[in-house]
Amino acid sequence: MRGWTVSLLALVAVTGLPMAGFAQAQTAVKPAIVYANGGKFDKSFNEGVSNGAKKFSDETKIAVADFEPSNETQFEQALRRFAQRGQDPIIAVGFSQAVALEKVGKEFPNTHFTIIDSVVKLPNVQSVVFREHEGSFLVGMLAAMASKTGKVGFVGGMDIPLVRKFQCGYEQGIRYANPNAELITNMTGTTPAAWNDPGRGAELAKGQFDRGVDVVYAAAGSTGIGILQAVKDRGMLGIGVDSNQNYLHPGNMLTSMLKRVDVAAYNSFKARQDGTWKGDVQVLGLKEGGVDWALDQYNEKLITPEMKAKVDAAKADIISGKITVIDYMSNNSCK
Repeated sequence: MRGWTVSLLALVAVTGLPMAGFAQAQTAVKPAIVYANGGKFDKSFNEGVSNGAKKFSDETKIAVADFEPSNETQFEQALRRFAQRGQDPIIAVGFSQAVALEKVGKEFPNTHFTIIDSVVKLPNVQSVVFREHEGSFLVGMLAAMASKTGKVGFVGGMDIPLVRKFQCGYEQGIRYANPNAELITNMTGTTPAAWNDPGRGAELAKGQFDRGVDVVYAAAGSTGIGILQAVKDRGMLGIGVDSNQNYLHPGNMLTSMLKRVDVAAYNSFKARQDGTWKGDVQVLGLKEGGVDWALDQYNEKLITPEMKAKVDAAKADIISGKITVIDYMSNNSCK
């Protein structure tokens, strides 16, 4: 199969670090990842998971095997092959792997799996999902405050409820900051190919700019690379997603909506090694540090003190419950 990464390092048992005067034994692990469509280095979702794996490898010197599928039919085969090879834990990246993981998870009840962005209810599966709508609310506020035309855009990847969840949170943030702002939206497609079509993404973004949009949020995986390039080419402002994409086009990147899939991957591997891994459902939002917005040297000149203060206040209100952000996936509606 294409894409298998062969471990060149021997995996050995690792002795735990002293904690409160005691030594905690650690388990020898053989971690693996089956990525979502779009490539390991998509500068967004997959790459965030890869960064978490790299952190674990750098700390422990344990290699992480991985597989980059070229289509969805390879998910089940890849998960099964890793399990047969004794890899443990195994991370399945993306909601599209849920059906395959439910089948393979039952076949290998002693193997520990983690799925990101979906829920599979098996005792040996850890499901990690995010409150993307909360982070999207904050970047929506920034978009509305930064826009000079009063028109802001959203370009999503595959038209599914999860992407609508990003859009819905973004829209609520826009309205919160400027009730009179206009939102123009497009989805790249209705098949998994929508995650990896930078040309189409650029075309959609340019169409929005022609209609007066001057800030666009790209929630489209690798397709976002094309969207953000169009932002640069037209001298507009873009908002990245999942990973911090501010560095891609300094001066044109307003911010990025951070979705800490890197933390989810790292924590899965580390918990298995430490013996604290649990087959449960984890929901990560602003309160848990699972989502946020990015402010760094690449975009600090675009964020005024007033903008930052308003977003920080809204973030605190969401965490406290004073502001409730509608989750599109709760009833497939943004009302």
